[in-house]
Amino acid sequence: MIRAQSAASPAPSRAFDGLFSLLERWSARIPGPAAAAALVVAAALPGLLLLPPLDRDESRFAQATAQMLETGDYVNIRYQSDPRDKKPVGIHWMQAASVGLLSAVERRQIWAYRIPSLLGAMAAAAACAWGARPFFGPRGGVFAGMALGSSFILSSEAFIGKTDAVLCGAVTASMAALGRVYGAHRGVGQAGASVKALFFLGQAVAILDKGPIGPMVAGLALAALWIADRGIRWAGSLGWAWGFVLIAVIVGPWAGAITVATDGAFWTGAVQGDLAPKLAGGHETHGAPPGLHVILILLLLFPAAFLAPAAGVYAWRSRRETPVRFALAWLVPSWVVFEAMPTKLVHYTLPLYGALAWLAAGALTDPQGRGWGPRTRIAGAVLGGLGGLAYAVAAVVLCARYGDAAAEPFAAGAAILALAAGAVPAVLLLRRAPRRALAAGLVLGICAHVAVTAGLAPRLDALWTSARVARRLTRDGLDPRNGVVAGPVAVVGYAEPSLVFALGTATELDSPQDGADAMADGQPAVVEGRQAAAFKAALADKKVTAQPVDEVKGFDYSSGKPVDLTIWRAPAARPAAGPAPETGP
Repeated sequence: MIRAQSAASPAPSRAFDGLFSLLERWSARIPGPAAAAALVVAAALPGLLLLPPLDRDESRFAQATAQMLETGDYVNIRYQSDPRDKKPVGIHWMQAASVGLLSAVERRQIWAYRIPSLLGAMAAAAACAWGARPFFGPRGGVFAGMALGSSFILSSEAFIGKTDAVLCGAVTASMAALGRVYGAHRGVGQAGASVKALFFLGQAVAILDKGPIGPMVAGLALAALWIADRGIRWAGSLGWAWGFVLIAVIVGPWAGAITVATDGAFWTGAVQGDLAPKLAGGHETHGAPPGLHVILILLLLFPAAFLAPAAGVYAWRSRRETPVRFALAWLVPSWVVFEAMPTKLVHYTLPLYGALAWLAAGALTDPQGRGWGPRTRIAGAVLGGLGGLAYAVAAVVLCARYGDAAAEPFAAGAAILALAAGAVPAVLLLRRAPRRALAAGLVLGICAHVAVTAGLAPRLDALWTSARVARRLTRDGLDPRNGVVAGPVAVVGYAEPSLVFALGTATELDSPQDGADAMADGQPAVVEGRQAAAFKAALADKKVTAQPVDEVKGFDYSSGKPVDLTIWRAPAARPAAGPAPETGP
């Protein structure tokens, strides 16, 4: 029983009594959605500000957005000269608005492109708390929002400038609204027109951000409730007619414009080039057998992963109750779809983690204490401890492989905090203090996350090859954007989007022969070691004498290979036609 567990006061529990009391007072004074959103900011903001552009997805999205701002074409999505017929335009519009308000496209400041992801993650945590409140009370809403907001998967996606945090925010808001409508139908709380409008608004944003994922989650949930309840008449009160009009108003203009602009090629490319390969097999080497997403809960829900066993037991024993029935309808059908897909990426199930958080909050606030038997407490303690150990080992290994002496103190700090974020809640859980375990896990987990993203990761120099190349070009007086030499930079054998984003849209990704031609025209070049011999041979054939002036060694984590990049200066580098605006890598 929860009350019996809370009455226990062993030493580890007493150590976090003050912290738990603070959480209790916070949940009473600050609205649950606001508290959950603030937690996301605390966990994600340091990484958002300090980490360089990431390969490959983030830098591709950011570069495509930069080209929208440069050209004024907000319909077509392009990466350099290539169309990106994969995802809808939503994230690019949000990024463009963020950069326009907070930065400038010439500055290439990646943090400005990440703001929509932070806002999406904040919306997800806030919506999770708001939706849980009628079912589990104010305190349960806070628990749900904080469990989701502190999770490593959401707080990491919150500082990566791509679609997934925004999708999670849109889907979680939409499903929370649908849950409130369902609860009102069954006598739990109320749901007015604004709640129903939020359901359709969330679906529209999800469609504009990532296509069919939002409708799939909602559709499968409605189908599951139809089967479980043997009817779904309540869903007729959602207002489908005006709801579809709202979706059409938001999505329709761009959908029509891109259809006309590409003569329908965008939709063909999105289905045949992106969706179909993921359904047919392990697209881009991301294949994995069913069950992977369940195993990953250990890492992705951390530091609240220790709640998963109790949430599962509580869900089974309470499956006929309204909030649990809805949470299972939200969670299970779509989870099965993601497990069945041959292609698996860790963020695919993120829009379903709000349902996991609801079940965890239900277990924590259940007056009958269902889910907190000895076996589930032991299983939860093991999960939490293993999660902390995994992150601690990862911090040490990353430092050993890609860091130097300057990174070692940060690796040690991150490892210690990760171990504590797993071990302390495990001990408190075994001592029958699950709420105190959550409080301890939140604080220690966020500290561990910040230690990695703000302390350790920026010092793993070998991983940030593109940023180092951009800085070296500036230091060596070879950055064309500063008006010192002719441009653009010719890059041979290294095509990571982070370098294109750092150096500008005009950056040339060339063959050795084209790179030699660029040198003959006075352009600087960056040549990867595997292409060095061919590049030198091409220089000799064209009778061009060029000088290597700098070298950057690193590791390309996208390809899993080390890289050795040499910066070359043309023999008579002529000045550019005119100065370019001041920029930073």
